[in-house]
Amino acid sequence: MRPELAKDTLLDRFGRMLASRLHQETSGYEPFTPSDPEVMRRTLRPGDVILIEGNDRLSAAIKYLTQSTWSHAAFYAGRELPWNGDEADRPELIEVTLGDGCIASPLRKYETYNTRICRPSGLVPEDADRILAFMVASVGRKYDLKNIVDLLRYFLPAPPVPVRWRRKMIAFGSGDPTRAICSTLIAEAFQMVRYPILPDIQPKPGQSSARSSFSRREILHIRHHSLYAPRDFDLSPFFRIVKPTLEYGFDYKEIEWGDSEIKQA
Repeated sequence: MRPELAKDTLLDRFGRMLASRLHQETSGYEPFTPSDPEVMRRTLRPGDVILIEGNDRLSAAIKYLTQSTWSHAAFYAGRELPWNGDEADRPELIEVTLGDGCIASPLRKYETYNTRICRPSGLVPEDADRILAFMVASVGRKYDLKNIVDLLRYFLPAPPVPVRWRRKMIAFGSGDPTRAICSTLIAEAFQMVRYPILPDIQPKPGQSSARSSFSRREILHIRHHSLYAPRDFDLSPFFRIVKPTLEYGFDYKEIEWGDSEIKQA
């Protein structure tokens, strides 16, 4: 028996089966304002983080645990990913999916979903290059799905735990299925260059009630990357929200409404 086949145990197959079930889409999803893919492509820059409102079972669990609309995050690498095939299928995103690990995907994969672009503000070119190189080198990484308990937690649509403990459930267990959550790898890349996302902020001792700007200096503690969720890039004071519809000029006077006049209340 070949070595690679010997490693494929019953637990491996069961883990992949659970991952496949978690990625089954739920019915009734309808995006409100999906972005035009071409406008979005013109807007995006390498290093941007795209948040996606997913519609599978895993997405539902992450939305509940993080109390957020966003359940998935992808890193935009643009044309830094090698490709020789059809231009329509060119991979521009780097993402982590449960079961597949770190993969490269085309931007059009999420053209029918609600999305949000989060751009790191003030990131110096050298650090941006390091982050991009780390993400590109991560493509192909696989994750161990043998910890069945880690996987089964996502089948609970609304686990009966206090709100303050729900985020920690994402980092519960052995860690491999946790690293298969999209936002953790992206957080690890930014943490590598010590770029803050949503750090713990603690006032200096004895200065919690001080009023001067000098005395209100705070100490920022970097969270472990396994504790980051997609919504943290949205909430981060260091990432700018970029809306494609506004980047190339917006004039509400040019909108063609379906009705000829505004109805009076």
